Amino acid sequence: MAIHPHTYLSNINGHPAAASQLNPLAFAGFAHFTAMQVRNAKVKGLDLHLDRLRNASLAFFGRAPSDELLRSYIRMAIQEGAADQSLTVTVFSPLGEFTADSMDVEPDVLVRTSAPSDGPKGPLRLNVISHQRPLAAIKHVGEVGKTYYLHQAIRQGFDDAAFVNESGCLSEATIWNLVFWDGNAVIWPKAEMLKGTMMGMVQRQLARFEVPQRHEFITLERLEELSGAAVMNSWTPGIPVSAIASYTIEEARPFIELLHRAHEAEPAEFP
Repeated sequence: MAIHPHTYLSNINGHPAAASQLNPLAFAGFAHFTAMQVRNAKVKGLDLHLDRLRNASLAFFGRAPSDELLRSYIRMAIQEGAADQSLTVTVFSPLGEFTADSMDVEPDVLVRTSAPSDGPKGPLRLNVISHQRPLAAIKHVGEVGKTYYLHQAIRQGFDDAAFVNESGCLSEATIWNLVFWDGNAVIWPKAEMLKGTMMGMVQRQLARFEVPQRHEFITLERLEELSGAAVMNSWTPGIPVSAIASYTIEEARPFIELLHRAHEAEPAEFP
């Protein structure tokens, strides 16, 4: 029986989470997660979300919940909730952190839902911060820098922040992947970063469309040569970026439409 569409849940290992279970997570930094948008009770790129959770669990805990178990938790949350919602799966150690006890342990799984989101409309203006996320390839919790740099960017008149690494190359933004356009090919930053599930979906559909794609080092000076820029995450396949630092970028509408068309082509499934 579906619950009220404006009521959202928090389950741990398939059961309603008690306050005593959630309290430690309020201060937890040793956990990883994936975030997805549910539409019409279906999810796109579920295989990419499961791959992310499996690989991060093995890296953090030495073992991982089975794909089928994770599917069952996601399926339960979808069945009990609204047809359209945001859904986050967090995997953490029941034995806490800052201790050897959290090594090689069977992790717990928190599934929580909230209102659906499509992200901001844009276009966005991004400040540039010299920053390298730790363990960048893993989507983990406890990253205060992302919110801190977002706030700093807003105080300086921008909408959000993008990161450059020690080589002066753009990598990613606070909660976004960056993507660029040269008028013919889609260009992805060549840098240490998190490969988003949206990024993976768009990449494989662009390959199916036979759209050229490249990975390149993107310095700020290189922006003068490019024809378009966008950010993407689990909310959206593409929000136009009109400026990065002092560099203005024209809104390439065909590029943004291409990213959205790639996402639309990705099949959705019920877990």
